[in-house]
Amino acid sequence: MKHLIFAFALVISTVSFTQEKMNQEKEKKVVYQVFTRLFGNTNTTNKPWGTIEENGVGKFNDFTDKALQEIKDLGVTHIWYTGVPHHAVIRDYTKYGISNDDPDVVKGRAGSPYAIKDYYQVDPDMAVNPENRMQEFEDLIERTHKNGMKVIMDIVPNHVARKYEGKNNPVGVEDFGANDDKTVEYKRDNNFYYIPNESFQVPDLGDEKPLNGETNPLSDGKFNENPAKWTGNGSRSAKPNKDDWYETVKINYGVRPDGSKDFPELPKHFANLDYKAHFNFWKNQDVPDSWKKYRDICLFWLDKGVDGFRYDVAELVPYEFWSYLNSSIKIKNPDTFLVAEVYNPKEYRNYIHFGKMDYLYDKVGTYDTLREIIQGKASTDKIVTTHNSVMDIEHSMLHFLENHDEHRIATPEFAKTAEHGKPMMVVSTLISTSPTMIYFGQEVGEKAEEDAGYGKKYRTTIFDYFGVPAHQRWVNNGEFDGGQLSKEEKELREFYEKLLNFSIQNQTMLGEYQEIHTYNRESNNTYNDKLFSFVRWKDNSRVLVISNFDDKNTYDVDLEIPKELIEEMNLTDSKYKLNSILEKSCSKLKIKNGQGVVTVKLKPLQSYVYEF
Repeated sequence: MKHLIFAFALVISTVSFTQEKMNQEKEKKVVYQVFTRLFGNTNTTNKPWGTIEENGVGKFNDFTDKALQEIKDLGVTHIWYTGVPHHAVIRDYTKYGISNDDPDVVKGRAGSPYAIKDYYQVDPDMAVNPENRMQEFEDLIERTHKNGMKVIMDIVPNHVARKYEGKNNPVGVEDFGANDDKTVEYKRDNNFYYIPNESFQVPDLGDEKPLNGETNPLSDGKFNENPAKWTGNGSRSAKPNKDDWYETVKINYGVRPDGSKDFPELPKHFANLDYKAHFNFWKNQDVPDSWKKYRDICLFWLDKGVDGFRYDVAELVPYEFWSYLNSSIKIKNPDTFLVAEVYNPKEYRNYIHFGKMDYLYDKVGTYDTLREIIQGKASTDKIVTTHNSVMDIEHSMLHFLENHDEHRIATPEFAKTAEHGKPMMVVSTLISTSPTMIYFGQEVGEKAEEDAGYGKKYRTTIFDYFGVPAHQRWVNNGEFDGGQLSKEEKELREFYEKLLNFSIQNQTMLGEYQEIHTYNRESNNTYNDKLFSFVRWKDNSRVLVISNFDDKNTYDVDLEIPKELIEEMNLTDSKYKLNSILEKSCSKLKIKNGQGVVTVKLKPLQSYVYEF
């Protein structure tokens, strides 16, 4: 009982923070991350290290109205088009004024989407007519909006491609490094860090030969960079290691080599101030040149109609810069969706409160916990402590089970089958007011079993020209109707559709939360640590969730709801019909003497989401 009282205290203590966020929210958001150049590719050859001619490539134009409407019907509010900015790629586009990239400093044939070559242009691979590539992307933005969704794109603030060439800069915009003093390691307004008097040397790659050893005129084990620059992950060696981000160079934000800051720091009370106050603070400050360059880049894309940004490895960049950038963005468009890849829980609140981020990846918390549970390495008890640890910022923690960096759910490296993802997905989606993100193909159980070349098994490649088999069966040669899906794949997509739509339509998802797992673990002998349960409510709407993470056993459970929670939800002694939203079934909540009981039978990996 003490735990229950403590949990309610946690909820009450976070009401003011949550309410502030809720005032800005009209719905729970669902993000559909799609690796743009793979989405519409119907070629099934899948030759390792294959060329475009051999393996095919998706185009912006593949996102037809039909495709977009099917994504919208899945319950999606925002599409994150991953890999849109022009990045280094091994393909000859010289007739379009694009220089060839050196395979010695490019990962894969299609290139890493996080080695940006030109921030003011888009990837030529994805255009039907590369000369018209920006217009084709602008048309995609317009189609996405027409179909009722918003557009998110990548910004990679920490590094750029080793061979960055801003050939499409707006008038008055100087290129990265154009005015750098290259005779010194560091100067505040240099865009890069340098290693004076040393030339860059290609790392020893061992068996990992560029293009798998294929002959290429530029592949000679050399790359002309003098003086050498610091590598993207911070390596200060002129010859980085093969495991370094050697294809990129690090951006200088005014952080000296010893880690001290060469710019004004925010006063502590700014953690409690809004983006307008942050904007006013910075407009009177002299800031490093790189800050201004990235501000201009983001404002450029906002003018194109982009609605939000996903910031790569954001914690490698000081949060004062994020305060400057995000406040400038919010002044232009207060509704911009800003999500950052941050993995250090100790820094979460700095990036939210000082950096003015809307959302951070909930990787180290919710994702890692659910993964451990489904792999049998932890009990469901851990969900309680994980979620309680971020209750004050739970709305800002973006939940996901897949993205381009992680293993697919239906792989031996993660959960073995797509069915194992169901209880995880129910809990991840419904436990919080935060946005939910899924990765394209997740909803049909993509397994990523193929060796793509530079991209290896169990993660869908981001470096190669390739097809995504389960997703391609849904694409069905451009019909986007799931015509080639198996019965099990269709049922899985229906599960995602029901769950995601419920999450954005039911008002309880922006209401209160109380786990009843701990109470049942302490007092209920029909309940165990393979189950997890909680209640959500708002006004007169209430939702009860219980999931079984056991893939072998069925459990008959008399799930108890304590008196304090019954009172909190304004329920009285009676019988309440519970309607399941994931399948056609119902149950009853029986309240007697203020104590609630629901009798359920949970099959392996089954979840009930009851609305009443």
